[in-house]
Parts: sequence; structure tokens; C-alpha cells
Amino acid sequence: MRLRALTALRRLPLLVVILALAGCVVISPFGRGDNDLHETTVQGEGARKILWLPISGFISDAPSQRALGLVQQPSTLATISRALDKAAEDDAIGAVVLRINSPGGTVAAADEIYARIARYRRETGVPVIASFGGVAASGGYYVAMAADRVIAQPTSITGSIGVIIPGVNASGLLDKIGVDNASYVSAAHKDIMSPLREATPEERAIVQKVVDSLFKRFVSVVEAGRPELDRAHLDDITDGRIFAADDALRLGLIDKIGHIDDVLALARESAGVDSARVIRYYQGRSAPDSILSESAAAGGLRLQAAGMPVDLSFESQAAAQPLYLWRPQGMSP
Repeated sequence: MRLRALTALRRLPLLVVILALAGCVVISPFGRGDNDLHETTVQGEGARKILWLPISGFISDAPSQRALGLVQQPSTLATISRALDKAAEDDAIGAVVLRINSPGGTVAAADEIYARIARYRRETGVPVIASFGGVAASGGYYVAMAADRVIAQPTSITGSIGVIIPGVNASGLLDKIGVDNASYVSAAHKDIMSPLREATPEERAIVQKVVDSLFKRFVSVVEAGRPELDRAHLDDITDGRIFAADDALRLGLIDKIGHIDDVLALARESAGVDSARVIRYYQGRSAPDSILSESAAAGGLRLQAAGMPVDLSFESQAAAQPLYLWRPQGMSP
């Protein structure tokens, strides 16, 4: 049964092409064909605005490929940077809500997004609130440290403060099947972290030094963003473990537990208004129709078979690079 399913999956691209030629599948523009960001109101009314800015999935500075490679979507970094640049030009925006639902991602992308948010706050004076969805861990928590206030849902999972560089040693398996490492290197450490051989003690020390440096950066960001953090438990807080919302509140990792209505109430209070329109940015023809809608935030293509949308998305995979990421063993980013 599993073999038949895999065989069918491999044939899917050819099937899509055949159906498209037959007129059964329509490959239609998901967007207008321009690169402009557009604004839509998803809730409320009034002259003042609250920008609802989602940060979802694996945080990266590389575009993601979807729909069997037919669709390329902007990276998290590019999406957030463009949104903040647009928001900075709009004096009607009284508050920004970062809706974070992410296990983290690359160190570089998380740190750059953190810096962009901090710069926006500094240059505009607009308050920023971080609102946690189901998961706001590791790099997802890192970017939240640039916000003025942090609110988690009662069921949010957060924490995972730490660094990981994924690696594997397949040399034992290669020995069993008679495959030798035939790499040529310019110096002893050029192939450091190669999966084809066991690491030397010196190489382990080199990589660990990098991890320790990036971890120190993470902890300093948390300490700067959470002045009320319970430093008596700092070693436990920063050992990579995850926390439920109530423990995160007790330890000072968040300010409050609440739902979306509570987040928006705080945003209005921070903006100094009783009412405001909640807006979202989008690129393309289809505007998000609600706060939590995932519709067409970026341009791309949509496949339809007999009038029904076909979801052919695949998540990006992380290479051997430093990550601020909560990734239980066996999970893809």
C-alpha cells in the first residue's frame, strides 16, 4: 500500500501537466503580477489602524518553494521587512501586532527580523505587541523580544531558548555498504561537519565554540527584552526546554495570557484609542478576509482540479547551519 502511494506521488507532476493540457486543471495567477503590498481591513472601524503582521512557519531569509516548485514565495525576512517599511510610512498606524506561530528558524534570519522590528519601534515610536499562537519557540521567541509586550494564548508553547546545528555521522553505515569518503580538501577543517566521517575532538570544539557564541547572543537578547525575567532560574530557562504559557508567565518570559480579543484590546490601549481598524498587508489579487486567514499573503500560483484548489505545498528543509529552532527529533522544519 505504501509503495503504491509513493508511486502515485511521483507521477503527480506528470498528471497535473496532462490534466492541464486537457483543460481539467487550471493554473491561474494567485496574484496581480505586481510586487506591491496592498492593504485590507479585516476587522473594526475608525481612522486609526492596528497592523496585524503574521510571522508563521520556518523563519528564513531564503524564498520557499511550493506547489512542486511552481510557486516561489518570499522569505520571512523579506515579507516582514517590506511590511515594516510600508507601515513606517503610514502615520495612521497606532500599534503593530506580531502574530507569531513559529518553531523558529535560521539564526541569521531571526536576528535580522529582530533588528528590523527594533528599528521600526525606535524610529516610529509605534508600540509593538507580540501575540503567540500555538507555538512561538526558539527563533519565534527571539523575534518577540523586540516587542513592547508579549501575550501568549493559554495553550501556547514557547521557550526552547538555544542553538542547534543539525548533523549526522553516517560513516558506520558507509563502511557496511563499502562506500569510502573520497573528498579532497584544502586544509584539515575544510570538510568540518561532514556526514561522511566521524568528527575529531578538535572539530567538535570548533563547532561548539560557534554554538556557544550564538547562544550567548540569544540569552543577551532575552535578558534585554525581558527585564522582569526570573534570573534565579536563568539556567533552567535557557537550557533549551519548552514551556507552557502558565510557566512562561510565572518565569517572566511573557507578560500576559490571553486570546485575540485581549491582544487587540491591549493594542488599542497602547495606541491610545477606543476604536481602530485592524489591517493586513497582502500581495496579489486575493486579500485576507479575516485576522487569521492564510489567503494570498504573497504572490504565486494556484492549481485547481475540476474547480477545487489543490494544495501541493512542501516546507523548506534546513541545511547544516546554525538554527534557533525547536525541532523534536524526526521533525522537519
